[in-house]
Amino acid sequence: MAAALSMKSPEAFRTISEVATMLDVPQHVLRFWETRFGQIRPVKRAGGRRFYRPEDVDLLRGIRSLLYFEGYTIKGVQKILREKGARYVTEIGRNAAKPHGPRLVSRAEMEEVAYEASMSVAAELARPEQDPRSFGALAALARVHADIADALGEARRGRLEELLTDLLALKSRLGAARASARI
Repeated sequence: MAAALSMKSPEAFRTISEVATMLDVPQHVLRFWETRFGQIRPVKRAGGRRFYRPEDVDLLRGIRSLLYFEGYTIKGVQKILREKGARYVTEIGRNAAKPHGPRLVSRAEMEEVAYEASMSVAAELARPEQDPRSFGALAALARVHADIADALGEARRGRLEELLTDLLALKSRLGAARASARI
């Protein structure tokens, strides 16, 4: 399929299976997005076959970027489309298609990293001999955060930094509570 995609002209219409492959999303997700985002209007031929124009693909890529990489909800993307318009989201899609900067991290990769980090933090906190002044698990979490920070948008990076600050404050309070319980 990838070879067939590369042989087509950039202006060529794409089938739903081609777009699904290009965007790495299942076809049913594209159909679902059509029901949620009225701006997605592929050309429909006999038998209901969908054909996506290049601007449709860019719009879908922009929606995917907002949902999967920027952390917006469906309602959040609908609001952006309402307030800033489809051209704005299409431009996000065009920019997402261009190779630039660090590789974007998939939602699955982010969830895996977050899970591993939370397990590391939980294991560190569960150790009975844990010195409340030790920040081993949080240091590990900070290293993980640093590894993926370059692949995140500025807003998400700010939210993660706030979360890390909150976790450090909670760790400190937990240590103080443990110390006072030992007295």
